[in-house]
Amino acid sequence: MVITKIETFVLKDKLSKSFFFSQWEYSERCICIVKVTAKDGTYGWGEGYGPASVLEAGIKLLEPFVIGQNALENEVIWNKMYRKTLDFARRGILVASMSAIDIAIWDLKGKLLGLPVSTLLGGAHRDRIRPYATGLYFTDHKNPAKTFKEEAELYISQGFKAMKMKVGLGIKEDVNNVKFMREIIGPDIQLMVDSNHAYTLREATELARKIEKYDISWFEEPLSPEFYDQYSELRQKTTIPISGGECEYLRFGFKQLIESKSVDIIQPDICASGGLTEAKRIGALASANGVDIIPHTWGTAIGLHVALHFISNIESVPGRMYQPDFLMEYDQTENGLRDKLCFPSIEMKNGMIEVPKRPGLGIDINEKVLHKYASRVKEVDIEVLQKIYKVK
Repeated sequence: MVITKIETFVLKDKLSKSFFFSQWEYSERCICIVKVTAKDGTYGWGEGYGPASVLEAGIKLLEPFVIGQNALENEVIWNKMYRKTLDFARRGILVASMSAIDIAIWDLKGKLLGLPVSTLLGGAHRDRIRPYATGLYFTDHKNPAKTFKEEAELYISQGFKAMKMKVGLGIKEDVNNVKFMREIIGPDIQLMVDSNHAYTLREATELARKIEKYDISWFEEPLSPEFYDQYSELRQKTTIPISGGECEYLRFGFKQLIESKSVDIIQPDICASGGLTEAKRIGALASANGVDIIPHTWGTAIGLHVALHFISNIESVPGRMYQPDFLMEYDQTENGLRDKLCFPSIEMKNGMIEVPKRPGLGIDINEKVLHKYASRVKEVDIEVLQKIYKVK
């Protein structure tokens, strides 16, 4: 079935209250989504992770290589986009643009064939995924942990069995906050920490050793993603598992991350690292090297459903009779684009989310909500971009 149209939408949601982490402050959510339509009118939705207006320009740049292609041949289309941009897009925003289109094609393909994406990936090893709550950002510069107690207790009441908190404001403050959080949630809730690459190796080592006693399930992005060897050294200096990879791209980037023994857990963002087509390959790399994979997820419900289908298809290596729960990141910060854009909405029951069995990703977009959040940004002259990058 031939692809005839690609449409992009930059969506913005102004937050009622800003929040911050170790790097900067958020006052709005801004995300680019894409709609890919086939000749018979069937369509699929995708999402990219990164600066929305730049990502949109990347999609427009790639559009000529996708229009007229067979929507069932996702690997052929992926390779065409990859080859056309290889000279200048081995990492970064154009890979995210490729990811958004690729995801939409998987959704479209599933709808054309009447099959869920999990089946297209090879089948679901599990029909329910355990989400962990991503939240516990900072909201008050004078008292960054001001809302932690209220927020953590809300997550527990909602049925979450694991949650991730932000660190990266300084070792002393981080240790106090982690201690405070463990006291609030007790010993039975999993607790992870994320510094968003805030620390040097010396600082990260000191922090890790000081919070080991609080039973931390993983320390996410302790260092700059550029320092593969330092990640590996940090792993030898702490008992806390080290995770990272949301800033990594394509199987080649994850090959380097894995071969350097930098992390215990890789965290590709499927909406940035190459889409579902490439995520399948990244997953095979992780499996072949005995490394866990828990995708980074941040955006709309499109990205959440992408993660649900992908995680359902991850094989358990080495496997055992009683399988552990597989975790999925579930952002809990204010986000109308996550909560209102797609239907049916995500439901968590008994601390688990069911993998949709409907065709494609199993969701559709509420057009009224779409146009409510749609932002018409200044269009980039695609012909100029094509001349700059010598793409024909």
